[in-house]
Amino acid sequence: MREKDVNELDGPPAFEYGQRVRSKKNIRNDGTFPGKEIGEVLVKKGEIGYVTSIGTFLQKFYIYGVDFVERGYLVGMKSEELEPAGEEEKGQ
Repeated sequence: MREKDVNELDGPPAFEYGQRVRSKKNIRNDGTFPGKEIGEVLVKKGEIGYVTSIGTFLQKFYIYGVDFVERGYLVGMKSEELEPAGEEEKGQ
């Protein structure tokens, strides 16, 4: 199914407030992150963050505000860009 045919809002969010998540890919500034150049990498694949907010975009998608504590960045991400990061990985 193509992204334009999907309406995530028909179901519950994939992630919860406070959930520990991992970036599935490098995330670049699309022009909405202040103080960084367009195209600059904000989050690298594999970095760990915590869901601090859940909003919507285009009345179709959930957008997760993810706090990447080590970088000091709060980045809006789609569910397809994230995966759960288990508690057992904290010490690694």
